[in-house]
Amino acid sequence: MVNSIINSINNSNNFFLIAGPCVVENEDLLMTLAESVKRTTERLGIPYIFKSSYRKANRSKASSFTGIGDEKALKLLGKVKTTFDLPILTDIHLPEEAAMAAEYADILQIPAFLCRQTDLLEAAAKTGKIVNIKKGQFLGAGSMKFAAEKVTDSGNPNVWLTERGTTFGYQDLVVDFRGIPEMQSFGHKVVYDVTHSLQRPNQGSGVTGGQPELIATMAKAGIAVGADGLFIETHPEPSKALSDGANMLPLAQLDGLMEKLTQLKAAL
Repeated sequence: MVNSIINSINNSNNFFLIAGPCVVENEDLLMTLAESVKRTTERLGIPYIFKSSYRKANRSKASSFTGIGDEKALKLLGKVKTTFDLPILTDIHLPEEAAMAAEYADILQIPAFLCRQTDLLEAAAKTGKIVNIKKGQFLGAGSMKFAAEKVTDSGNPNVWLTERGTTFGYQDLVVDFRGIPEMQSFGHKVVYDVTHSLQRPNQGSGVTGGQPELIATMAKAGIAVGADGLFIETHPEPSKALSDGANMLPLAQLDGLMEKLTQLKAAL
């Protein structure tokens, strides 16, 4: 599957899309989203990767929802993969999770807070899967060269890097779009994480806020500066999502946005 993903992206004139709900909530949600987004991406010729975290290990509060159980969630991701013939991306948080998640996922994602964790990066690399490393909110783009080298030095050339904003003060993120071509200069595909870059973290309530009204604006900017792929979390009813609902794109808006972005990509 890794080679087919790479070939699909390399043979496309369009950007690729990583999209899905923040976390696995239930089977119906995963199936509804996968079917809907696949229909849109097939129509527009967008290589599509289904994303959902089988567990969230970095919630603001200990009482926040973290998952339905690792094995159950991973099996549901596996069902999405076989039902819709889609590649799967999910996060890992500890080295020992890499092999477990790799049984179901084609792309292992390293969360931004963990992008410098050598043991984690090396464990992900050894699975042979594509490793998508999110740039830490505390790092400049240039520092990601060394995170990528931890994977490639472990014998795995399949590295992607993801821009998701940089901490600005205590409750906001900003995106320096110069970082996208800088990270591309390291020889890796670069993804722009639209929805997480619009988070408003560390709110006094302990629940992360967001600015979803700017998703279309920021996605257009990402395509305009040449991002290889976009990362967009989506949900039929973001207000009812169990994680990151405040910065998700309503599923009903995804088709129209993808059409506009495809037109922009073609114009460029």
